[in-house]
Amino acid sequence: MGAATAVFGAPALHAAGTPAGTPIQNTASASYDDGGTTITVDSNTVTLVVDEILDIAVTSADPGDITAAPGELNAVLTYTVTNGGNGPEPALLTGDPNIAGDDFDPDAISIFIDTDGNGNYDPGTDTLYDPTTPPVLAADETITVFILGDIPATAADTERSEVSLTATAATGSGAPGTVFAGQGEGGANAVVGSTGATDVDSGFYLIVDADLDLTKTATVVDQFGGTSQIPGATITYQLTSEATGTGTLANVVITDAIPADTTYVANSITLDGLGMTDIVDADSASFDGSGITVSLGAVTAGTINIIEFQVVID
Repeated sequence: MGAATAVFGAPALHAAGTPAGTPIQNTASASYDDGGTTITVDSNTVTLVVDEILDIAVTSADPGDITAAPGELNAVLTYTVTNGGNGPEPALLTGDPNIAGDDFDPDAISIFIDTDGNGNYDPGTDTLYDPTTPPVLAADETITVFILGDIPATAADTERSEVSLTATAATGSGAPGTVFAGQGEGGANAVVGSTGATDVDSGFYLIVDADLDLTKTATVVDQFGGTSQIPGATITYQLTSEATGTGTLANVVITDAIPADTTYVANSITLDGLGMTDIVDADSASFDGSGITVSLGAVTAGTINIIEFQVVID
């Protein structure tokens, strides 16, 4: 189901109440007057054992879509699993990356248990889920569970992927009130609670990707005021860099070699209309004798940068 359905459609869990397996004992008594003597008679003791309630809830713990890049490995989705029952219960976990109606499916997923309880996925610390030894949740206990997904390289900017986590009581699930005789804590019965002893919720990946478009134009002005491409004419090259998509590109560096049969015009580099120096210094540009380099750093999608420099035809 979708996240909204799981949050608003699932029955609410309540406090576990009296622990499963707790004996409830009661003995009645009667008294009467027998010739001036008060006689007390006790009934037999009736002992009832509190049955175990099976209630499991799953909730996505992410504040919204988790951004990921095409080809990213181990992108983390976070969920909580709560035992709303009144006895310890193993929780069987299943992840499903193949939800119909979304834009793409992760190439692979794996499930991890938050071993140190800090709510963050810690490689090398948190435990890979083993279905043969599912985590045992105490009554009213909540644990954090992570699904790690490998994002396909073909995933495109703004695409979304839905991944669900299902948790089910190992003792059994079904319609509320279903009884599993003798399978509860302390040999009592286990009774399915309001959640049906199983629940599911979804997390979502959102692809955030940026690309760089680079175009180059040339304008010629000759020494006679015309545009002839003759020796002595000045060529102004303009490089237009545009970041597209929705992400951020890191460490963007633009280089351009000085063409043969031309001579670079010293200190002619401009970036977005601001003059740059040729030496390596605090500004973003430099000239090394054979070409120019302009370092743009981190560039967010939607940013346009314009670089210009000049050469003279030999």
